[in-house]
Amino acid sequence: MGPIRGFKRRKKAADKKMVDHNVLPSSATVASSLLSQPQPLDWWDEFSKRISGPLPQSKDSKSFESFFRISRKTFNYICSLVKEDMMARQSSFSDINGKPLSLNDQVAVALRRLSSGESLSIIGDTFGMNQSTVSQITWRFVEAMEERGLHHLNWPSTEAEMEQIKSKFEKIRGLPNCCGAIDITHVVMTLATMDPSNNVWFDREKNYSMILQAVVDPEMRFRDVIAGWPGSLTDAIVLRSSGFYRLSEEGNRLNGKKLNISEGMEVREYIIGDAGFPLLPWLFTPYQGKGLSDLQIEFNKRHAATRMVAQMSLARLKGMWRIIHGVMWMPDKNRLPRIVLVCCLLHNILIDLEDEVLDDMSLSHHHDTGYRRQNSESFDQSALVTRDKLCIYLTGKQTVEELYGSTSTKPQIP
Repeated sequence: MGPIRGFKRRKKAADKKMVDHNVLPSSATVASSLLSQPQPLDWWDEFSKRISGPLPQSKDSKSFESFFRISRKTFNYICSLVKEDMMARQSSFSDINGKPLSLNDQVAVALRRLSSGESLSIIGDTFGMNQSTVSQITWRFVEAMEERGLHHLNWPSTEAEMEQIKSKFEKIRGLPNCCGAIDITHVVMTLATMDPSNNVWFDREKNYSMILQAVVDPEMRFRDVIAGWPGSLTDAIVLRSSGFYRLSEEGNRLNGKKLNISEGMEVREYIIGDAGFPLLPWLFTPYQGKGLSDLQIEFNKRHAATRMVAQMSLARLKGMWRIIHGVMWMPDKNRLPRIVLVCCLLHNILIDLEDEVLDDMSLSHHHDTGYRRQNSESFDQSALVTRDKLCIYLTGKQTVEELYGSTSTKPQIP
């Protein structure tokens, strides 16, 4: 099974099982330029009357934020993004009383479905509409976000932007020239156990799952994602199957300024990941094994503290967009990667618009509960040398012997 190497239009999208951000088109469109005029102030007052079930008595902005988990400002911006695509096609979307659904109504339904993770039947009962209507609206929203929101997920395009990212990473625990942190999480599914074709989705923790790989910046913004690989694959295999790996290996990514750390030794731009990934010239993993020296332990501490942003990003993603949290019941495996991508876009939009609801969210780094850490024994010999030199640079030591200690034997594995 291989990754999709091109972004297909909607009429071919049903055949896709992979979303790799690297094969998707991007735009330099500035978010603020797309902001449309806010909807009439009475929309929420009117719409909230349709909602059944628990809802704060007050119909103010706080009740709106608690229900949709975003601010009105962000909601209006998202409406402006998808308006052209969602309203371009004629539709007969209406509630069970026959009342037509406006753009705001439709976006509200889709956002509630994605953020709550509630079933189609619950969402339908909540808003007074049929399950099929909820499903169609949500999918139309996903398609529109793919078309209009991709500029919110991109790799830094200028040297100045990358230098800013490096500076912020270095301020965490001193790692210089670091451009990102990578991690993987699992979207757990319930699938038919009697269907042999589902075996590939059965992972090492005895769950059916789909993998999301993400590279994030210091502000927990997703910079590169790939979703759709079966949970049975290792972190290392998913990485090597991604567009990010290909771009980095070919020198088309992480190819900016090198850092001179000692005479004759430079460190190129790199990202960091846990021990489940291979040690590569552009991907530094922690030291493994027993009997590590004090300097190696210190490097691992710096590495872990910096890598935490990736863990927190994925934890926030699943906590905010709960459709991919927990266990999904019989999802369409062709559509799920695209839903995951749109959740990542929405995650970034909240950061880009500095949505105040983020201030009220607790931060956690637990995003893959029940999954044990993987260990990759794959490494590049030159990366071993470079990591040692970087470790020496960080600690102010002068020689590899000081790094490993006088009584230690230099290991041959990461």
